[in-house]
Amino acid sequence: MTTIDMDLLDLTYPTPAENLACDEALLDWVDTHAESCGGTEGVLRFYESPELFVVVGYGNKVESEVNVSACADAGVPVLRRVSGGGTVVLGPGCLAYAIALPTHVALELESVTGTNRWIMERQRRAMQAVTAREVRVQGHTDLTVDGLKFSGNSQRRRARSVLFHGTLLLSFDLSVISRCLRFPSMEPDYRAGRAHAAFVTNLALAGATVKSALAAEWGAERPFRGTLEDRVRNLVNERYERSDWNNRR
Repeated sequence: MTTIDMDLLDLTYPTPAENLACDEALLDWVDTHAESCGGTEGVLRFYESPELFVVVGYGNKVESEVNVSACADAGVPVLRRVSGGGTVVLGPGCLAYAIALPTHVALELESVTGTNRWIMERQRRAMQAVTAREVRVQGHTDLTVDGLKFSGNSQRRRARSVLFHGTLLLSFDLSVISRCLRFPSMEPDYRAGRAHAAFVTNLALAGATVKSALAAEWGAERPFRGTLEDRVRNLVNERYERSDWNNRR
């Protein structure tokens, strides 16, 4: 395994579209550096959206996963991300993170399954260090305590890099999930048909505590040295604010 040179970016944009675009822009930045110089630069990013929004996975069908009328009535926008996985609701009290890595820094990153296992174990270990309860990886990419999910995750791959990102429920209004989302079209075995309210939980930890634990696990101390603004702006215009992208399928 090659030593990873990790930067830290704690940056929340004002809009949902910009926040999703920033994650993809980080993937592009890492991929470019891995191609141009065989770089080992990775980035750990955090954000906490100031407004509620729903994010469907790349292959999700909005009408199947989202209570569209309830979201419209509440003014909750529905967007699509570039990674797979299920549909989630983000907002205050839900800490989002992204890890962008060049795939050559670890053999495990060369496959989808290896990436899931390698990154999820590190995420589990970091969360275990700051909670008194046992943290487990369940499904493929969920983190749980006492059988209740507090973190869901997904990935997007480029030729030389991978984006692994997800959410951590800390002090989120969990009732919003049941109002905004339908029962998922696909569920992990351990969910066992449970409704949203019986399946998810908050960790009841401060965001600063969780961010410090994850930054320590990944060795991310130095502030991010790249520039993303132009790429974020382009991605917002080309993808994340376009109804044909967000409502496709």
